[in-house]
Amino acid sequence: MPRSAARARLAAALLCATLGPVSCGTDETATDQPTGGGDVGERAAAAGSPTTREAVADLARRLDVPEEEVVVDRVEEVTWHDGSLGCAEKGTMYTQALVDGSRITLRAGERTYEYHAGGGRAPFLCERPTQ
Repeated sequence: MPRSAARARLAAALLCATLGPVSCGTDETATDQPTGGGDVGERAAAAGSPTTREAVADLARRLDVPEEEVVVDRVEEVTWHDGSLGCAEKGTMYTQALVDGSRITLRAGERTYEYHAGGGRAPFLCERPTQ
């Protein structure tokens, strides 16, 4: 097993021990929360990451709903093209450097929401993604 896969499995096991069954896909809510790519351990770790939990908490606050009503549809690691983190606003200047980060797609009710993070910036709701 590659070293990165072993680390991901260890991280998932620690996450499961810390956060309980919802984070490990052992109840109905968690099983319909796919995350992008990787094996089951990597997906569980991504869905339970601090960045993802911050995004879920933020959306629940914005919508005034319990966090349990926010579903993690997908979490993917991305390399943003610049400092806009894939959410450029017209007339704004951004650093022109590649930035490692993540795209988190959440669902509440029938609507999906996209959160972007990277370069040390906390996840934020991106209403008009450009990447």
